[in-house]
Amino acid sequence: MKKQLSISSLVFALAVFSPTVLAHAEHGQAQYGGVVAEAGVAQFELVSKSGQLIVYVSNHGQAVATAGATGKLTILEGAKKLELDLKPAGDNRLEAKGNIVKGAKVLISVKLPNSSQMQARVVF
Repeated sequence: MKKQLSISSLVFALAVFSPTVLAHAEHGQAQYGGVVAEAGVAQFELVSKSGQLIVYVSNHGQAVATAGATGKLTILEGAKKLELDLKPAGDNRLEAKGNIVKGAKVLISVKLPNSSQMQARVVF
């Protein structure tokens, strides 16, 4: 009887929570061809394109507005350290001018309005 109850509980749990898992299939996946990092309630995707560094901000696949946000990229390339200020660039983007070499370590620090400071680390 206990074994039947445990199996029934497992089947019920899978049936109830499966749609939740499937609803977040894009979570953690790059949407813009960059590198993805988790930062508390947000997800950052760092993209380097034509001398621009772009950080896309989302929450479970939904764009998070960056108007009024501030941020900084700290890039470590070997012994070199570079800090760049991020500026809002519309929709869910923050941008800075610069490039990142493959293998660089990057600290992404973002403060959204009415939110605490969020940080994430990636290897580009």
